[in-house]
Amino acid sequence: MRRVLLPLAMLGLLSGCGSYYSYWGNPGGDSPRLIRPPAYRIAVPLPTQALLTDAGAERFSNTLAEALRVAEVPAVAIAAPYPLDWPLRVSAERRGDRLVPRYELLDADGESLGSADGAPVPLRGWGLEEEAAFKQVAERDARLVVQLLERVEAARKASDPAALAGQGIIRIRLAGVRGAPGDGNRSLNDQMRNFLTRLAYLPQDNAEGATYAVQGQVEAVTTGDKQRIELQWIVTRRDGYELGRVVQLNEVPRGSLNGLWGDVAYVVAEQAANGIREVLRNAAQPPEITNPQTPQATVVRP
Repeated sequence: MRRVLLPLAMLGLLSGCGSYYSYWGNPGGDSPRLIRPPAYRIAVPLPTQALLTDAGAERFSNTLAEALRVAEVPAVAIAAPYPLDWPLRVSAERRGDRLVPRYELLDADGESLGSADGAPVPLRGWGLEEEAAFKQVAERDARLVVQLLERVEAARKASDPAALAGQGIIRIRLAGVRGAPGDGNRSLNDQMRNFLTRLAYLPQDNAEGATYAVQGQVEAVTTGDKQRIELQWIVTRRDGYELGRVVQLNEVPRGSLNGLWGDVAYVVAEQAANGIREVLRNAAQPPEITNPQTPQATVVRP
């Protein structure tokens, strides 16, 4: 599947200068499915309670994710699930000379959706972390996960077709901001909530009912008496597809943001919220491009 688009907005943090980059591909026959993605993506983190070494846990996680994809379940082996992913927690319990794997499916808010025990596995093959044993267990127990999903989907609808089509109120999960000095994490998240609300979105802390997610990452690098601040607002949807990023860069006096961000958070969030709106608009209604060319940046001077 090709990406319909990957917009990247670059906005001046304090200066007001900025540029907006859009990357367009050829959507082809898959474009309707990309616009209306699956209602969930299963994340398979490393099973730390499965009596495996770190290397074995990584191999089994990848093997199970592959077996789920073969069973037509969108799944990925990943260390840190995305904000709207449904984690699949894998553990194992020893019973005599056998081992029983256990699978617990969680929603994006960490609430259990159900669990199931796999068939007993010979302890020797599991303990030796044999590839053949892993593949056999993964292919067999992938059906248990499919059954769990079928029960969940019979009881609830995780996606909002109206929102995916650009109709009605769009719910966005705010997954927080990480890495900012001072009170930046809290201030940026609070101001982003305010500006997304002004743009007629419905921001929320939990994942239930959310069509998209926004998470902020801040990196501060000190050089001499200056501090380089880079903010990235990552926009994803339920199936883990990254729609785009809003990136903001600027240099500030060293230590000037180690306390209260105040008006800086206000300006940053205002500009970034507009960039997020552009990412979501393009995701809902990708333009028809017949002759894609090298992306060009449009710079707006203050």
